[in-house]
Amino acid sequence: MALRISSELHRQLLAMAAASPDAEVCGLLFGGDHVERIVPVANVAANPQRNFEIDPDALFTAIRNERSGGVRLLGYYHSHPIGPPMPSPRDTDQAASDGRIWLIIGQGRVTAWRMNKTSQFNEIEIQISA
Repeated sequence: MALRISSELHRQLLAMAAASPDAEVCGLLFGGDHVERIVPVANVAANPQRNFEIDPDALFTAIRNERSGGVRLLGYYHSHPIGPPMPSPRDTDQAASDGRIWLIIGQGRVTAWRMNKTSQFNEIEIQISA
């Protein structure tokens, strides 16, 4: 299964990461069968230069809204200002096995991942549409 995202949202993700070369950016992905909206969220990690932690209030609000019939929370995104756009050991250790998508932005690229039942990330193809 490929993840579909518009070229505009793809550009926005790359621009947000490029605008923050010294700290990881993060946020939430919303939509149905494709990414319809991205919402930047505060990185509340103690050391945002090397880690990210999505603001729990924003995350819980998104989950509550979804459960009450709101737009679906597809997943999350964050950047790697220095490293490649692949899950780090820390990402793997801290990720929830909730079936949601993880986008990682780094080195001018966006990659998509989903954690499997054995707590390993599998890469997902991204289809960029006009």
